[in-house]
Amino acid sequence: MRIKRITELNRLSVEEFKKTEKLSLTIVLDNVRSLNNIGSVFRTSDAFLIGSVFLCGITATPPNVEIHKTALGAEDSVNWVYYEDTRQAIEELKEQGYIICAIEQVQGSVALDELSMEKGGKYAVVLGNEVKGVSQQVVDMCDYCIEIPQLGTKHSLNVSVAAGIVIWEFFKQLS
Repeated sequence: MRIKRITELNRLSVEEFKKTEKLSLTIVLDNVRSLNNIGSVFRTSDAFLIGSVFLCGITATPPNVEIHKTALGAEDSVNWVYYEDTRQAIEELKEQGYIICAIEQVQGSVALDELSMEKGGKYAVVLGNEVKGVSQQVVDMCDYCIEIPQLGTKHSLNVSVAAGIVIWEFFKQLS
């Protein structure tokens, strides 16, 4: 086996990416403080043709050198919007017919491996702060919560790792 050269990867230009049909999935970052997590979410969103990323509250926005370090330019290809209040973002998504899913450990959550999505449905996934998670006020606005099954001694994942796992599952089911 030979590692492919960058010219063999058939990557889209930013202009081509913007014209390409996207997955009907919006990623909502609820007060995410780590610029590396934000950048990584942009990069994963680019990889799987995510419709948009909503940056809310204290979540930093591009242009930002630290976001760019992990996004590697995906902050330029992926559509993003900033909201001062996550609840406002959720309200707008609900008005547009999105099903809102928080990634959070709550009573009555749906395990990610048991999740069944409807092709053609419009979904928004909310990921929360690295310490506090998704705020209770935002959880209360969601249609349901998704929990990533974890079997070890720790019961949390890095925001960008959780985003990658969840985005991949949505991509598999919706594309």
